[in-house]
Amino acid sequence: MTLASSHRSVLQALLAGAALLFSSSAPAQAQETPPEAAPPMEEKEKSKPWYENIRLRGYTQVRYNRLPSFRTNDSLINDQGDRFLGRDTGFGIRRARLVIFGDVHPHVSIYLQPDFASVIGDQYNVAVMRDWYADIFVDAKKEFRFRVGQSKVPFGFENLQSSQNRLALDRNDAINSALKDERDVGVFFYWAPAHIRERFKFLVDSGLKGSGDYGVVGLGVYNGQTANRAERNNSPHAVARVSYPFLFGSQYVEVGTGAYYGRFNLSASPRDDAAYALARGPNLVDARAIVSLMVYPQPLGFQAEYNIGRGPSLGSTPDDALLIDSRNLQGGYAQLMYKLDGVVGVSLIPYVRGTLYKGGKKFETNAPRYDVRELELGAEWQIWKALELTAAYVIADRTSSRYPYVQEQGHVTRLQLQFNY
Repeated sequence: MTLASSHRSVLQALLAGAALLFSSSAPAQAQETPPEAAPPMEEKEKSKPWYENIRLRGYTQVRYNRLPSFRTNDSLINDQGDRFLGRDTGFGIRRARLVIFGDVHPHVSIYLQPDFASVIGDQYNVAVMRDWYADIFVDAKKEFRFRVGQSKVPFGFENLQSSQNRLALDRNDAINSALKDERDVGVFFYWAPAHIRERFKFLVDSGLKGSGDYGVVGLGVYNGQTANRAERNNSPHAVARVSYPFLFGSQYVEVGTGAYYGRFNLSASPRDDAAYALARGPNLVDARAIVSLMVYPQPLGFQAEYNIGRGPSLGSTPDDALLIDSRNLQGGYAQLMYKLDGVVGVSLIPYVRGTLYKGGKKFETNAPRYDVRELELGAEWQIWKALELTAAYVIADRTSSRYPYVQEQGHVTRLQLQFNY
């Protein structure tokens, strides 16, 4: 045997041994226990603590109402709308909201909203609860739900529209006189198909000034004394609302109607020269019906509402001017707007709104009877998503909310800066 053939035999033997070694070790590796598989994503989500699903958002509005106007009247006030009207006023924080919300269970979500700019007496910037409720979803698609706690009462469109989205600086007297702060404690049932819930969301997120998701159908019972006030007559109010958004060509339109009924308890406060008294006891009929129309600005838009009913009020004639009774009321508003996108900043929306109202305000002392005729011209400029500037000029003829409830006329020029977060 030659040296070369000897080397070749040794090399072949080494290769055969290596092959045998790898082949014998492979099964042993295959028999090793594989690492534990990661839990499915769905199980991870289920195991997340509820507080990891909670989110924060909010907005703040800063106003100045003392700019020059053609007809200044320091006695022109609106305690229900803007406490910074009248003499000796300057800069003010109209709203300072922080919203805490999220799903704490596949069938339960929470919504908590305090306002840090409320007014109690002569104390400004007081923290007051606005919303504190849970939505309890009956089905997996979340089309049926119950809302339990303090929340907005489903009556009208502008009452439900967030002040963060609304064009006019204050809600109109005609509809807002139904519900001070728009809220009360109660139980409400809402239903809307999944695709309509998505549409409600789109109408807000897109900047088209939607009112939010309060269902196609809303039903409920609530105390009836308005937000942050105790029930006083053990007789809840009942409310019903139907509202539906649809496409008319390429334009979104929403039509709605609704009504509520209950009894409101109030107390008369006699004056030295005015013996205000209740005509037939404190529990007075409080009932209204409303129709609403919203043509979303694409780019031209139109919004209008009108309500009629009966509610606590002083009389309007010398014979019954000192008696508080349940009396007829009526009124509404109409608003025209035009949305310009990408012209300067995100959007610019000029608008004009007219308001008429004849009726009482049940939550004010002695339920004074109002006669309101108001015209507001303004424009909202959304500079960035986080910053908006609104300018408005108001021509008003309204009843004062303070004794002796006289009629006042005047003009007001206002500015509001809103920052969203």
